[in-house]
Amino acid sequence: AAVDAVIAGGEDRFHAWLLHGITGSGKTEVYLRLVERTLARGQRALVLVPEIGLTPQLVSRFASRFAGTPLALLHSGLTDVQRLGAWREVLSGAARLVLGTRSAVFAPIPALGLIVIDEEHDASFKQQDGAFRYSARDLAVYRGRLDGAKVLLGSATPSLESWHHSRPAAAADPGGRY
Repeated sequence: AAVDAVIAGGEDRFHAWLLHGITGSGKTEVYLRLVERTLARGQRALVLVPEIGLTPQLVSRFASRFAGTPLALLHSGLTDVQRLGAWREVLSGAARLVLGTRSAVFAPIPALGLIVIDEEHDASFKQQDGAFRYSARDLAVYRGRLDGAKVLLGSATPSLESWHHSRPAAAADPGGRY
């Protein structure tokens, strides 16, 4: 039902959803099916995870499900050479699926059709050190709006901001929700 609701939101226009479900409820399966449909339309998908530690487990699920689909990983554990290679694959359009941590939200992904933010409530999505501070979750929603991409925020314990924006009263105002 969640996959159908997201797909029914329109083929090529921005819309954001909050997928609230306890651990083991099938959120990852929803992500996988939405990525599958996005790739089938010739678009690309970005999946953000809060920390590098979650990346290997998620990569194995996506790599086995989308065997043969070019996939790029973007996270701080990469060497400069690996990071450059991944960014080139993304920019050229060779990578159809991008998995990464918060900085992956800046990846130059052409024909972006879907952005998934797994564990959207996690504080790791906020860059709070240094001069450049940002929330990757909020930037992902904004980027989805700019690119006309669907955005799915998933969490067992949603942030108050996401919970508020997903309420029916907020949904009545298309400019004020995500």
